[in-house]
Amino acid sequence: MAKKKESNQKKEDLKQFEKDSNGKVMTTNQGLKVNDTNNSLKAGERGSTLLEDFLLREKITHFDHERIPERIVHARGSGAHGYFELTKNIKKYSKAGIFNDTNRKTPVFVRFSTVAGSKGSPDLARDVRGFAVKFYTQEGTWDLVGNNMPIFFIQDAMKFPDLIHSVKPEPNKEIPQAASAHDTFYDFISRTTETLHNQIWVMSDRAIPRSFRMMEGFGIHTFRLINEKNEAHFVKFHWKPVLGVHSVTWDEAVKINGADPDFHRRDLWDAIEAGQYPEWELGIQVVPEKDEHKYEFDLLDPTKLIPEEMVPVEIIGKMTLNRNPENFFAETEQVAFLPGHIVPGIDFTNDPLLQGRLFSYRDTQLSRLGSPNFHQIPINRPVGEVHNNQRDGHMQMDIPKGQTAYFPNSLGGGCPHLAKMAEGAFTSYEERIDAKKIRTRSESFNDHFSQPALFYRSLEDWEKQHVADAYTFELGKCNHKHIKERMLWVISQIDKKLAKKVGEGLGLNVPKAIDKPINQAIGADANTKEQQPSKAKNYLEKDKALSQAHTKFDSIATRQIAVLVADGFSGKDYETMKKALEKENAMVKLVAPHGGTVTCDQDMDHEVDAAIMTTESVLFDAIYIPGGKSSLDKLLNVPKYKVFINETFKYCKAIAADNEGETLIDETFVKEYKNDDDAVFINGKPKDFIDAIAKHRNWDRMDVASKVPA
Repeated sequence: MAKKKESNQKKEDLKQFEKDSNGKVMTTNQGLKVNDTNNSLKAGERGSTLLEDFLLREKITHFDHERIPERIVHARGSGAHGYFELTKNIKKYSKAGIFNDTNRKTPVFVRFSTVAGSKGSPDLARDVRGFAVKFYTQEGTWDLVGNNMPIFFIQDAMKFPDLIHSVKPEPNKEIPQAASAHDTFYDFISRTTETLHNQIWVMSDRAIPRSFRMMEGFGIHTFRLINEKNEAHFVKFHWKPVLGVHSVTWDEAVKINGADPDFHRRDLWDAIEAGQYPEWELGIQVVPEKDEHKYEFDLLDPTKLIPEEMVPVEIIGKMTLNRNPENFFAETEQVAFLPGHIVPGIDFTNDPLLQGRLFSYRDTQLSRLGSPNFHQIPINRPVGEVHNNQRDGHMQMDIPKGQTAYFPNSLGGGCPHLAKMAEGAFTSYEERIDAKKIRTRSESFNDHFSQPALFYRSLEDWEKQHVADAYTFELGKCNHKHIKERMLWVISQIDKKLAKKVGEGLGLNVPKAIDKPINQAIGADANTKEQQPSKAKNYLEKDKALSQAHTKFDSIATRQIAVLVADGFSGKDYETMKKALEKENAMVKLVAPHGGTVTCDQDMDHEVDAAIMTTESVLFDAIYIPGGKSSLDKLLNVPKYKVFINETFKYCKAIAADNEGETLIDETFVKEYKNDDDAVFINGKPKDFIDAIAKHRNWDRMDVASKVPA
């Protein structure tokens, strides 16, 4: 009976859809009928995007101007100043001064951000993180505008408005905020399978980093490096955090957003103020031009990465952030990043997403900052002098002098004159182009399943479980069964066991087939070429670099350690552990039943960092409980301390207790497992506790931890 009712409802929904759509044909804003809104106009299948593409410009321009003045994407951000130092000369690849001079100290400004949410959204949304770096080089400003994931959702910039419209709050009700767990997003994703690689990264722990300081950054696109001989090499840029790549669990993220929605922003600020300067190594993957077609994936496809097992990352420099902004609006909010900001020695490729970004980012900044003079805002000013014939415009902040504002001229002595190659002039790489104008994509872009499958195979079991949990949660928030089923079929093309596990969580079977082509352009001309994905290939079983299990685990610098105390705690226990932790640059925080000060058993007052009722366990990386009978008697009467310990155990973090501190452990779920757990220490050595914190989590505890009562 229920099935019949559901079938009737489906028919009614279809009738309503047909009534609403009423055979409407897609047009431009001028009423021109459109038969392809997926692909930009190119000089050949793999050629550069053409300036004449008025369809792309109309679609992107309208999208760029949809929000004023908040950024349409990456609205929620945090930034810092610092510097970049080259450690390895790569003159053989690039003539860029920043890559040739190991004595330089190049100023930088970095902005980290979430993508989907508004300025007021919380930091710990499940989302891609922006990782944009502005290099103020002597040859001009270079902006490396990337993310914390090495690939993008889409292959062609023409699809960017569709992607963002699908993930943003649904326009009829303006919900949900900063979340992809809703129908419109998965309706789009399930029908646009080029998105799957980036999307499975978003379902992984990469989408909820422990800190901006503990996430990787990627330039995403394949760029070109050009040397003095005008020889080109393809390159991908990587930022490797010195502290390693670490994340929180989804359950923690939800609680952190409630306890401190500014968690990432505060973490970055506090680390810099404390002199614990965040650091990343800059690495490159270089591919000779002759090897452009060597791999079973296309280097120009922004939804593909180059596995590090195939092309290792070569470390060439280090970036350090050592100064917080003086004014958030003037610097972090007004900074303008453009992928089109490059310097001699770096050039573009025909990546169709990159080609569209070269137009879109400038257009967006014109909208947000209100003037073509946005480069004159202090945070955007280059370090070198600027001379050209551009004049006036809204918010002109310079006072250009002289009679002439044109070239060539004699009245101004021919100035500013054109630079010569020997003077470091930028010249575009002379790439041969011989192709027809065409609105399509190369068939080499049609592999949508191989790399998502590689990513999933490369994960450890605990990471795979988190991916399955994320898919189950996200799809569980969708209301339309056909979207869930279609998505399950799509996931099954990546990994059948993953799809089955998600299906069980949703109470649905994985469909054996779908009734229509995946990327069907409904209403398009019959002659329009459909881009259907090919079957997954296994050209590499695993790539260790894709798993966070193989990151750095050698530091506890800036890790937040909660010390649970009340009046009468053991000063000796505390000072011994504090000294060991702070020697490794961890942040030791006293959590007491009240604010103000607490007094140890040596009659010394200690400043309280947080009262127990004003903080949460998820804001800390580990817990330590010193002895002292008087202290423990008081702690045992405050139920939240037991919650602190249970949650810390649940999230697989390290716990240590000395002497009477064990009595508090014995009042929690941890009692039964304290002697068999590699990250629980009773009267243990501080070094062992430190080593356990450095490992980030004891994932071997997962099965037991899942039994911790809520």
